[in-house]
Amino acid sequence: MNRLLYILLPMLLSQIAEAQQLPLFTQYRSNQGAINPASINGDYFINENNLSVGASYRRQWTGIDAAPVTQLISGEYFQAQKGGFNFLTGGYLINDNIGPTGFTGIYGRFAGVITGDPEYAGISVGLNLGLVQYKVDGREIQLRDQGDVIGSQSYSQWYPDAGLGVFAYTALDFGSFDNDYIYGGISVPQVIGLDLNFGSDEGEFQTKRVQHIYLQGGWYHFLSDDSFLEFSSWVKYAPNAPINLDFNLRYQMAGNFWGGLGISSARNVHLEAGFILGGNLGFSNTVKVGYGFDYSVSDFGPSVGSTHELNLGVSLNR
Repeated sequence: MNRLLYILLPMLLSQIAEAQQLPLFTQYRSNQGAINPASINGDYFINENNLSVGASYRRQWTGIDAAPVTQLISGEYFQAQKGGFNFLTGGYLINDNIGPTGFTGIYGRFAGVITGDPEYAGISVGLNLGLVQYKVDGREIQLRDQGDVIGSQSYSQWYPDAGLGVFAYTALDFGSFDNDYIYGGISVPQVIGLDLNFGSDEGEFQTKRVQHIYLQGGWYHFLSDDSFLEFSSWVKYAPNAPINLDFNLRYQMAGNFWGGLGISSARNVHLEAGFILGGNLGFSNTVKVGYGFDYSVSDFGPSVGSTHELNLGVSLNR
């Protein structure tokens, strides 16, 4: 699902681009709050850590000019008490640029988790509320008419935004799957579809932001030595673009290292690795540093280079 906005703008400024417009992530489990506001951080299932903060940097299509670059900082707190209703709060700051276009947004996150005991199962409904600045640098657009005044200016507009999600999880209690977790959710991270008009009396152009629908699911299978396997998937849909499916497998050692691999229906191969500091050193918090790598193995279309992603996370039990 290519993000074609900056390619189509120079060609026909009056056209509308409808494809994958929101940023993607290789290690998407580390950024679930931006994908589904109702989701619960995976560190809660692994270590019962209910407070987490993290940062992510992603550079897509390395070697191509004006390729997508994304930065994200996030945090969340899960109340995690026995009872009928638990709060989950947090937020994130995101900046995403591709060619002359981009957006910067700040979001607050609010969710309620219905549960008898959050350690075993829960169903949550969540909402992201934010303010987003969409921007276009006209000086970077290759115009059909050189010297057109529209190419000598930068444009920006602020808009409200919102995301909705539902998420559920449960611990298993039978045979070799005892104490495993399964989880899943559905979300629309950008509920408000926008028609953005940029320009002035000398001319204008417009783009359209469309809703995306995401499905996520996974399974933590814990092994006898406290290591685990995680199977996860991410299904992405945007109007007038093919449905994209991601499948990933991660193995985390009981000590301080994990590795994983995956593939998408667009024939992108995902590789990831990382290390963990904290519990193995006697601390109550967990520090994680992860690296993700994508490479297209498709034999159709031009080569778009590789993608690199870095994640840093800190979580603890409060």
